[in-house]
Amino acid sequence: MYDFIIIGGGILGLSTAWQLQQTFPGQRVLVLEKEAGPARHQTGHNSGVIHAGVYYKPGSLKARFCKEGNVATKAFCREHGIAFDECGKLLVATNELEHQRMQGLIERCSANELPIEVLDRQALRQEEPNIVGEGAILVPSTGIVSYTRICERLAELVQAGGGEVRYQCQVFNISEGGHEVSLTTNQGPLHGRYLVACAGLHADRIVRMLGQQPDFKIIPFRGEYFLLPPQHNQIVQHLIYPIPDPDLPFLGVHLTRMIDGTVTVGPNAVLALAREGYRKTDISLRDCLEMFTYPGLLKMLKRNLKPGLQEMKNSLSKAGYLELVRKYCPQLQLSDLKPYPAGIRAQAVAKDGSLVDDFLFAKSERSLVVCNAPSPAATSALPIGKHIVSQVSELVQARG
Repeated sequence: MYDFIIIGGGILGLSTAWQLQQTFPGQRVLVLEKEAGPARHQTGHNSGVIHAGVYYKPGSLKARFCKEGNVATKAFCREHGIAFDECGKLLVATNELEHQRMQGLIERCSANELPIEVLDRQALRQEEPNIVGEGAILVPSTGIVSYTRICERLAELVQAGGGEVRYQCQVFNISEGGHEVSLTTNQGPLHGRYLVACAGLHADRIVRMLGQQPDFKIIPFRGEYFLLPPQHNQIVQHLIYPIPDPDLPFLGVHLTRMIDGTVTVGPNAVLALAREGYRKTDISLRDCLEMFTYPGLLKMLKRNLKPGLQEMKNSLSKAGYLELVRKYCPQLQLSDLKPYPAGIRAQAVAKDGSLVDDFLFAKSERSLVVCNAPSPAATSALPIGKHIVSQVSELVQARG
């Protein structure tokens, strides 16, 4: 019998496990991950950005967790010898409309008490000679890191603290009864006093396993990247982002310096035909059936038909993809876009077709499920884990 079982070996699950050990010393903690190692899905397939919190509604969990997470992630890296680079980010306005939208972001940064510097065209060129634009917002606290490396260290800490991290262990069924939660897995039955699920792409399925009917559906969006060739590793010194369209849910294609010294272009956002569909050819009949019979998805697609078709077009055409980044980096050529692994974003979609924009949790008597953990979840993983532990503590106090 374990005291706490955590489903999910990504950064949220491991952060939660580690902080549970600190809050409940001596308790038996078990982390279950269906893959052969940590960070094999969302955590290990992103751009590695330590976000600062530019875009998020003041007072939201996203804004609070991101700001706290930016500081906490860097502190964790310093303490544990993990490389990171506080390189800063430039949000570049390439035309008059984007320059007007930039003013709204400046106001939001002020509301979120986020230090920034506003650059005109000349100051932008001085900061980044290869980038063109009408102006930009410099966010100095944005950084880059390997979240996979952070996960590896968290797993080590959990095990060093007496916990267990069990890989290639898939959960098929969950039941609550009496004073325990019982799990059916491919490695046999498991029992714990409390359960926390950080299952990302399968969050709604975990809710159903607990006997509840989720009022959302996880919809997978594939984010496709390209890698620039080595001669362009110094093409930018900061992360370069476009000014986002406030009517669209994603941030647009950007240039990202990676912690290994390379530079990537991306991501876009296209509907994936499998929850773990990292390749265009990946199709799951089960996932498609669940998605396309869900009224919320059909409403969402109708509401975003034009941008959705444009994203699909650019996914199929490297030339269209290139034009998005050439708006601010005109020297890049089609031959510069080299293959790079895609990522999958687990997006909770409500029944009315709206995208669930903030963190969402579901509770039962002895379980807590993270239903939606949108970007910047990796940046925010340490404060999210702290928040989850506080919620679990309430369950423990109520149930004993």
